[in-house]
Amino acid sequence: MNKTFNPQHAGSRSFDLSGQTRAEAQTARRKKLFTLLAAGVVCIGGGAWAYNALFASHHVITENAYVGANVAQVTPLTGGPVKAVLVDETQDVHRGDILARLDDTDARLALARAEANLAAAERRVRGIVANDSGLAAQIAARVADQGRAAASVAAAQADLAKATVDLQRRQALVASGSVSQDELTAAETARSNAAANLKTAQAAQVAAAANRDAALAARAANKALIDNASVESNPEVLAARAARDQAQVDLDRTVIRAPIDGVITRRQVQVGQRVQPGETLMMLTPIAQAYVDANFKEVQLAKVRPGQPVKLTTDLYGDKIAYSGRVVGFSGGTGAAFAIVPAQNATGNWIKVVQRVPVRIALDPRQLAAHPLRVGLSMTADIDVGK
Repeated sequence: MNKTFNPQHAGSRSFDLSGQTRAEAQTARRKKLFTLLAAGVVCIGGGAWAYNALFASHHVITENAYVGANVAQVTPLTGGPVKAVLVDETQDVHRGDILARLDDTDARLALARAEANLAAAERRVRGIVANDSGLAAQIAARVADQGRAAASVAAAQADLAKATVDLQRRQALVASGSVSQDELTAAETARSNAAANLKTAQAAQVAAAANRDAALAARAANKALIDNASVESNPEVLAARAARDQAQVDLDRTVIRAPIDGVITRRQVQVGQRVQPGETLMMLTPIAQAYVDANFKEVQLAKVRPGQPVKLTTDLYGDKIAYSGRVVGFSGGTGAAFAIVPAQNATGNWIKVVQRVPVRIALDPRQLAAHPLRVGLSMTADIDVGK
């Protein structure tokens, strides 16, 4: 049996074969794309894992960091009108440099008065010391007076005894007529005079003893003022010297000096202004002792420890200048906790907000000297928590 060739059937078969080929090619292309996509995802995931494992997990970074410094307030310790101001804003000064002078007229007068009081106190104490010797001589004289009084009492007692014996003898002879009445009267008078003289001597003896006791008391009182002390160490002289030293200090304080090295900021004092103790005249910023307070999120601080190295950059110099720092410590609370108006979270509309904790970072003084910073500049801090 002969088969005849049908061209229509041949074209249909050719069409079917070319369509099948294109479908297979598209399927293969999709498989290839999916394979490439899967490989890309794996590469990206692997790269992300490697980045996190090798770098990100060992570093915590924040741009919420700012330069700070322990700014010193320049305040006078004594009051008075300002005579001169020797510095101005942005000026660099060193510790001990003169910043301003106050009118020292009153302070000089007070110092002169204190020096005069000190000289008078020293003279007064020297007089007390010299008076001690005079009082000692007075005591010796009173002791001598007391001896003379005792001798006078003894003599008066002897005279009284003699007069008594003479009177008794005459009284015994009156009856026989051997002694006249006049002699008896004279004997009685002599005895009375002797008795009176004894009382006078005894009174003088008591007075001499009292004078000696008074002299002893006077010397004891005088000695209490100078006992166990020289003229220089006498309490009265020490008090006068302390007053003089205080007057000298007040005079020295009319010259206002820089307490630290730094840059003058916020100058508020002018010549002729009368200032009071404790009034702020200007601020002094110690640029060479600047530090950085970096506000890290609480979720970043699990591995942060004091002493860890920190890399810092600032917009002032860009990434080409990197500062080397170290973690000093953490603030005692979050920034919100110490805000002037702290957040109140005890409400029904509470929403959790991730808090930030200030971390103090010390900078290298040599780098600060080479590339100075200013308080308030923003920084980027990168802490290596893997060390």
